[in-house]
Amino acid sequence: MAWDSSRPVPWRRLVREWVIYAVIMVAVFLIFFRDAGAIGAIAGILVSGPLYLAIGYVLAKLGYQRARLQRPASAGASSAATTAPSGRPKPPPTKRTGGTSGRPGGPRR
Repeated sequence: MAWDSSRPVPWRRLVREWVIYAVIMVAVFLIFFRDAGAIGAIAGILVSGPLYLAIGYVLAKLGYQRARLQRPASAGASSAATTAPSGRPKPPPTKRTGGTSGRPGGPRR
């Protein structure tokens, strides 16, 4: 994949993912590290935001698209799209694809 400056960057998605991560991690640090003081860890989480966005920007410009976490709206539509014919007829069965009339272990020629 080559760098393409015209590729869009999913800023909203990147920011949303990082905010979810940051909220969860701040909660974890506040719950488990009450006595030790989690100020440094929380500052580290806040610093990770620009790094995450910068790496996401570079990957988006290189053409990387992460798979979606949620399923498509209708499962029937997605399965119909994957089984639709591609416009080419199905090739005839061959010996390698198991399309011969002989059974395995039958008489050899």
